[in-house]
Amino acid sequence: MADTREYDLILFGATGFVGKLTAEYLTGAAPESARIALAGRSLDKLTAVRDDLGPKAASWGLVVADSKDQAALDELAARTKVVVTTVGPYLRYGLPLVAACAKAGTHYADLTGEPLFIREAIDAYHEQAVATGAKIVNSCGYDSIPSDLSVYQLYRRTVEDNAGELVDTTLVASLKGGVSGGTIDSGRAMMEAVATDPAKGKVLSHPYSLSPDKSMDPDVGRQSDQALSRASAVDPSLDGWVSTFVMAAHNTKVVRRTNGLLGWVYGKNFRYREVMSAGRSRMAPLVAAGMAGGIVAGLTAGALLSRAAAGRKLLDRVLPKPGTGPDEKARKSGWFTMKTFAHTTSGAKYVATFSGTGDPGYQATAVLLGQSGLCLAFDTDNQPELAGILTPAAAMGDALTERLRAAGMTITVDRA
Repeated sequence: MADTREYDLILFGATGFVGKLTAEYLTGAAPESARIALAGRSLDKLTAVRDDLGPKAASWGLVVADSKDQAALDELAARTKVVVTTVGPYLRYGLPLVAACAKAGTHYADLTGEPLFIREAIDAYHEQAVATGAKIVNSCGYDSIPSDLSVYQLYRRTVEDNAGELVDTTLVASLKGGVSGGTIDSGRAMMEAVATDPAKGKVLSHPYSLSPDKSMDPDVGRQSDQALSRASAVDPSLDGWVSTFVMAAHNTKVVRRTNGLLGWVYGKNFRYREVMSAGRSRMAPLVAAGMAGGIVAGLTAGALLSRAAAGRKLLDRVLPKPGTGPDEKARKSGWFTMKTFAHTTSGAKYVATFSGTGDPGYQATAVLLGQSGLCLAFDTDNQPELAGILTPAAAMGDALTERLRAAGMTITVDRA
């Protein structure tokens, strides 16, 4: 992309909770020469956010735009090399911005955990983005960068070692942190969409619903995101129990889309799943069972309540509100560790580790999203030559991996 645009990066949704955290992160992480702007619906609120960020942001621009105003979004996208957006649920508010970036050839990064939104974006704008050279990169936060880059780096290592293709691969998630109101609202948006059009449920349930070409997907049988077992069933080195990971259903689809976008390089028999550690205490089996049962019960109840106005009003009262989040102490005390255990066709075994500090849904996500935006803006010479509706690994690969390592995150691959 020619360097003729007014800005390198525009942060859309800068007045929201995660938007403010991302803006704050960018004040320290962006090059001093970076041309950055904050965007949102209210000039007064944008001005207040910029003022709170201090002198490093004093020269940043302010752009007023509403997520439903296509003309304003078209103008916004045409002014910058990259748009980073925290405005969700993306299923409700995101497609007009994707349309604007695909049309203008502007790179884009979001935080979506919504397969329905990604599927709609693929169907509507993938070909146009390919034609204009736009990298539209979904899921650039805790969902799904650690998952996506872990498997990508495992693949890179197996190629380096000539160890064959990836086969059975399982990520085990451990974390300390909460679920954001925005994440819950995204889940509600998808439930309401399925309640209106039950056919959309197939996008949520099918493991390859985000695939670029379903006829080329590995034929490895059923791949369920439900889990309840001893951790040693994943790898003999593990103790305790594992259970269902709430974001597995989304992350696994993203990883499988990466495999397809890269030409199915992970392997013809690549099987992937994600589970969550329930610990090693005497209570771990009960904790694991409660986690697995609670997720199923929560999804079932949410789906039922989303079908009626009275049910939606009840959810409004009891669930965390979008735009809210934990205080600074809680955000900084969080952490996450993702260990991905992989086997190859030659019998080799590997383990990838991706870990970071800070609440994964807030503090760490601000780092992941901020670095994704900076990578798209400044590392274009070190990225795969792909465009369209992409995943983090397919769009940025090693360039993003190196950025995140430099930002303090641990990303390693070891041969077992």
